Amino acid sequence: MSATRRLAILAVGALGLLLGGCTTVQPWERAVLADYTMNPGRDPLHNTMFEHIYFSREASTGGRGVGGSGCGCN
Repeated sequence: MSATRRLAILAVGALGLLLGGCTTVQPWERAVLADYTMNPGRDPLHNTMFEHIYFSREASTGGRGVGGSGCGCN
């Protein structure tokens, strides 16, 4: 198989992957997407725990609304 043919097949495959996620949402379907369960920040305790784990692992703070030294001890 020639290099040009391989490149063309690769380009078509990549284009298919990129366009495969595109969709049109109808107005009556938007209520399902705006449901409470689709909200990633719906559980305050989970968010607080995630933030603590994040800044403890990163050893830094800032930009996420938490204070401390990043050592995980606060």
